[in-house]
Amino acid sequence: MKLQFEDKQERLAFFFLLIFGIITLGVNIVKIFTVEPASQYQLLTVEMIAGIAIIFLPFIFTRFTGLVFPKIVRLYYWFFLWISVFLGTGLRLIIVIPFWDKILHAVSPILLVAVGYALIGYYMKDSDFSKVSPWLFIVMGFAFAGLCGVFWEFWEFLCDSIGNMNLQRYMTEAGQPYIGREALMDTMGDLLTNTLGALILTVYSFTQRHKPEYFKSYAFRKETTTKES
Repeated sequence: MKLQFEDKQERLAFFFLLIFGIITLGVNIVKIFTVEPASQYQLLTVEMIAGIAIIFLPFIFTRFTGLVFPKIVRLYYWFFLWISVFLGTGLRLIIVIPFWDKILHAVSPILLVAVGYALIGYYMKDSDFSKVSPWLFIVMGFAFAGLCGVFWEFWEFLCDSIGNMNLQRYMTEAGQPYIGREALMDTMGDLLTNTLGALILTVYSFTQRHKPEYFKSYAFRKETTTKES
C-alpha cells in the first residue's frame, strides 16, 4: 500500500501521529509488567494496536475505492484519533479529565461535517461549484453530523442494553440507577455538545460561503499521482 500525501504538512501530521501512537503503545506494554491489574493494560495494548492500524484507514479506503480523502478531512480525522484513541484512551485522559468525553463529542462532529461536505462534493463533482448554493453544503453537512450523533447514541443504548456498559451514564459507578431527568443528562449533554461542535465548522463555512473553491476543497476525488509519497 503506497502512502500518498498532498504536501509536507500532511505528511508531518501522519508521522507525528504514527510515532505518538507507537510511544503510547510502548507505555502501555511497560505498564503490563509494572502496574496492577495487568489485564487493564493488556486490553489497552490491544486498543493501541488497533488505533495505530486505523491511522492508515484513509489509505486503505483509497486502495479499495479509488477515492481520496481531501487533505483537510484527513487532518481532522488524524486529530480526532490523537485526542480520542491515544490521549483519551491510551494515556487515560478520559479518566484524569472528567469532561474529556465532552471534548470528544465536540470535536467529532467537526470531522463529520467535513465528511458530509466530502460526500456532497463528490456526488456533485461534475457541477460548477460557483453555481451551487453554499446552503446545500452548510445545511447538509450540519444535518449529516447531527444524524451521526444520534446514531452514536443508539449504539451506546444498544451496548448498555446488551452489555450493561453504562455508556450513557444512566447509573452511578456503584450501579445505582439515576431517576427521572438525571438519567437523561449524559445523553442530552452529548447531543447538545455534538450540535455545538457541528456548529463550529458550520459557522466558519458560512463565512466562506462566497468562495466556490472552499467547498470544492472538501470533495472526495479520484486517485491520482500526488507530489508527496
